[in-house]
Amino acid sequence: MSKANAFVRLIRPVNCAMMGFAVIVGVALAEKAILFQQPHSLLLGFVTGFLLTGAAMAINDYYDRKIDAVNEPERPIPSGAVSPNGALVFASFLTFIGLTAALLTGLSPNWQCFAIAFVSWVIVIIYVTKGKSTGFPGNLLVSACVAVPFVYGGFVVGKGFLMTTGLFVAMVFLSNTGREITKGIVDVQGDKEANIRTIAVLYGERKAAAIAAMFYLSAVSITPLPWILGIVSFWFLPFIFWTDMGLILASILLLSNPSRENARRIKNRNLFWFLSGLLAFIAGSPG
Repeated sequence: MSKANAFVRLIRPVNCAMMGFAVIVGVALAEKAILFQQPHSLLLGFVTGFLLTGAAMAINDYYDRKIDAVNEPERPIPSGAVSPNGALVFASFLTFIGLTAALLTGLSPNWQCFAIAFVSWVIVIIYVTKGKSTGFPGNLLVSACVAVPFVYGGFVVGKGFLMTTGLFVAMVFLSNTGREITKGIVDVQGDKEANIRTIAVLYGERKAAAIAAMFYLSAVSITPLPWILGIVSFWFLPFIFWTDMGLILASILLLSNPSRENARRIKNRNLFWFLSGLLAFIAGSPG
């Protein structure tokens, strides 16, 4: 593994791109027409989401290096491709550029965007240093961080927080919490050794699978609301249909087989269903 490739793997670029894209979705939820009117703000919003997520991933891997030596020994730090100190320096660089991008969003210094970005970064630090060991409360912190970019998008273009955004944030929060609990099944062996009190560690994989499925299905249950309330167009429906079917299928498969290998497959596939959900809100957002 080359050094450059190791640093790319460290930040999990797919996750970073999804968080950057989530900011764009937040803009579309606020007002789709703005997508073509403020390219400068859109670009900086994407950069902020991408880089701060990358910083969070690098910091997370620094603190998880002993757990990853058991659960994910091929990750850049436990494999030796990236040193622990190198990961921290890289995370610091990404954080600086990401927060600078937040401040420069708009035609003048945007202190609202900077404050939201900074608070999100602080939540990440709290999670990786203290929150992760708490298990389920830590899962909720992660879901809060995942939901923030959608809220952030509204502030990028000066629209603030809207009802459409709130409904989508609820769906994201619930479905991502399900994914975090599923991830706990994948990581159960290393988490036990590190005394991380995930639901899978405390109550076993089968109960964790049932609770994860409950969160997935709770997210599915509120997806009709934007259409019923008339705040999205018809084009919301085809994309959200696939998201709902994917999460329902994930729930069934996880309940039928809560093994580590199956949970890993479901956790990874759910990223595609989440992407479909993002497209649903972009396609269905009012013009």
